[in-house]
Amino acid sequence: MEAAEIIEYLREQNFTVKADGDYLELSPPEKITNELINRLRKHKPAIIAELKREERRAKVLTMLADNPNTQRALITDTESYPDSVILTIAIRDLYSFEMSVPKDKYDPFVILELISEGAVQ
Repeated sequence: MEAAEIIEYLREQNFTVKADGDYLELSPPEKITNELINRLRKHKPAIIAELKREERRAKVLTMLADNPNTQRALITDTESYPDSVILTIAIRDLYSFEMSVPKDKYDPFVILELISEGAVQ
């Protein structure tokens, strides 16, 4: 079972699941079984990564919703991976996506230049 499928299953079972750093928060605790704990342990890194991806996407979409005149929203995540910067970009009424840039190659000013030139439409 993939991380996204596990998260979907948990939500279908009325669990709330969140990533808190390197930890998973799951509630309500009275519904947690040993089988579920073992499944979560097995897939924990992938589940946390997927939850963080969902959170980043929600942030850029909220930025667009809160600013109706803005066409593009961008956030950077420098904490999730030791060697990469994750850029999450949303373009109003079109799509959202992520890209990973090696930290030693990342230059935020180049990203801003690309956006201002319209390379990210």
